[in-house]
Amino acid sequence: MDNQDEIRKIQLVNQLDQLETISRFLDELAEAWDLSIPFVMKLNLVLEEAFTNIVNYGYQDNETHEIVLVFEKQNERLLVSLIDDAMPYDPTIAPDPDINLSAEERKIGGLGIFFIRKMMDKVSYQRMGSNNVLKMEKVINP
Repeated sequence: MDNQDEIRKIQLVNQLDQLETISRFLDELAEAWDLSIPFVMKLNLVLEEAFTNIVNYGYQDNETHEIVLVFEKQNERLLVSLIDDAMPYDPTIAPDPDINLSAEERKIGGLGIFFIRKMMDKVSYQRMGSNNVLKMEKVINP
């Protein structure tokens, strides 16, 4: 494959059964972009966590909402943008949980974004109009 940039996009709805769609899409990307199985497995876990948080906590109604994932391959880097119209929420400012405490002592929440920040090389957030845009970047390892 040449060093030219490539972009792929998937449109989802705010339902947890869409996790299977994400997983299948990542399998297709792995084949098209020659991504390693361990890389795709990590990416799938990160997206599962982020998507689940949006679906479970982002909406205050029972309406159907569109959630978009944009994947951009730039040479040896993968950029992923997760775009939703949920309530404004910047997960990058959430404090890291105290992982030295036992599960019983630790405050509920915060492990998901902590996990995402540890797994990805860069994580940033923007509110663009009525959309949350979570951008994540990872160097592609063979």
